[in-house]
Amino acid sequence: MSSTTGTADTSERVLCVDGRRPLSTETIAAVGAFCDRVEDLAGHGNATIHVSGVPEGSWARELTVPLVNKWERVLRRLERLPATTIAVADGNCGGAALDALLTTDYRIATRSARLVVSVEDGATWPGMALYRLARYGASAAAIRRAVLFGTPVEAADALALQLVDELADDPVAAATTAEERAGAVSGTELAIRRQLLLDAPTTTFEEALGVHLAACDRALRRAATVGAGS
Repeated sequence: MSSTTGTADTSERVLCVDGRRPLSTETIAAVGAFCDRVEDLAGHGNATIHVSGVPEGSWARELTVPLVNKWERVLRRLERLPATTIAVADGNCGGAALDALLTTDYRIATRSARLVVSVEDGATWPGMALYRLARYGASAAAIRRAVLFGTPVEAADALALQLVDELADDPVAAATTAEERAGAVSGTELAIRRQLLLDAPTTTFEEALGVHLAACDRALRRAATVGAGS
């Protein structure tokens, strides 16, 4: 797993996640370093994550709970980056690839993409991908089959279930368009609104009100600062 090559600015914001590779400290370090680079950009530009591949063989035999905990924590960091995260999924996506996909803001899939909850020793892997899938609709038959039986979610079903945002014959062009759409929102402000969105299903109105008022106050202060400087 590594960032792709290219100009310094672009390559800083691109990560490839290969789901065929078993989870390791190197995998975690690569995602952590990517988060470092994106955070250093201070909200300027978006981040693109290419995901593909599923674990092969007895991929979970060498895992430990501390290692999985570190992975889930770096995924949470990825999920909270101060930048729009755009995923491009191609082919079968499972393991680390599926985990990373589900943390992103905007998800593009090729028509050959399939989301796969990996199976180990006759049972699906009970990582936080199940939690994220359930938030999109635990009652949906395709998600239930994926979580319980490891049945792949085909691209068309993933779109219908809003697990991905669009299917694209030209994912590079689709990613470019998505970046252009996201350019109007700065990284820090996007991160705040993302968190409000993620917290809404599990937060009461009374609990949410203060947080939303604080966000409104922040927006008004920013507008006043911009107005005073113009």
